[in-house]
Amino acid sequence: MEVWPGVFVSHVSTTDWRPDPDVPGTEMHELMDADGTSAGLTRLTTVDSRIEWTPPQRETIYILEGTVRIEIAGGPALELKAGDVASLPAGIDTVWHVATPFKEFWVLS
Repeated sequence: MEVWPGVFVSHVSTTDWRPDPDVPGTEMHELMDADGTSAGLTRLTTVDSRIEWTPPQRETIYILEGTVRIEIAGGPALELKAGDVASLPAGIDTVWHVATPFKEFWVLS
């Protein structure tokens, strides 16, 4: 929520979730989208999932809950759990294997 021009505030336990139009099967809470950067939360709560994802911008993620294996096309696989932080370049093809419940904070910049 924008509380002042350019100042955004939310909470990890928000109840304001909506389906993510770019990542089927997930829900998102967008904190902000301004100045070429967006940030928010993504969650999966009931079904383990395989998700193909190519970030349109550099994506930095912080795993808040659960685990994920991210396979990078032509590269290594990342095994991430709550407390881990990772950053992926724009345009890289990935496949995410998410174990639920899962929640992440992300920034696209």
